[in-house]
This record gives sequence, structure tokens and C-alpha cells, in this order.
Amino acid sequence: MAAKGRIEIDAEHCKGCELCVTVCPQDVIHMSDTFNAKGYHPAELVDPQNECTGCAVCAVICPDAMITVFRQITPRVAVAA
Repeated sequence: MAAKGRIEIDAEHCKGCELCVTVCPQDVIHMSDTFNAKGYHPAELVDPQNECTGCAVCAVICPDAMITVFRQITPRVAVAA
């Protein structure tokens, strides 16, 4: 099965701890260049190639539960030999 996913990060409440960046196996989470209202650089999804699998490791490690994960699993089609 192939998994595709995406995440949403609550940028206004993210404190910029960078834990999610360190654990993302696809390396699609980066710190924003902009500041949120609290003065932190929030994490953001940067995934132009749609490489996020929705594995949820980032959401598990986020100490403030600011990451929502959406995952779609599609069965692989068997090719006749």
C-alpha cells in the first residue's frame, strides 16, 4: 500500500521548538522565516513533491499538539505477469 499524507501546523501557537523537524523521515518540515504573534518562528510543511506520508511522527513528538495529520492509503494495483 502506498501512503500519502499532509500535515497542518497551528502556526500561531507553535513555539518553534524544532522537535518535529528533527524527526520527520521525509525532511518536509522546516522552520518558517516569519514570526507568529508570539514572536516564534513556527514550523511549516514544505512539500512541493508531495513526499509526506502522514506517518504522524511529528504529531507524536510535538509537546503542544499543534500538528494535525491527514493520511490517505491507497492499495497498490498488482501487475499481471
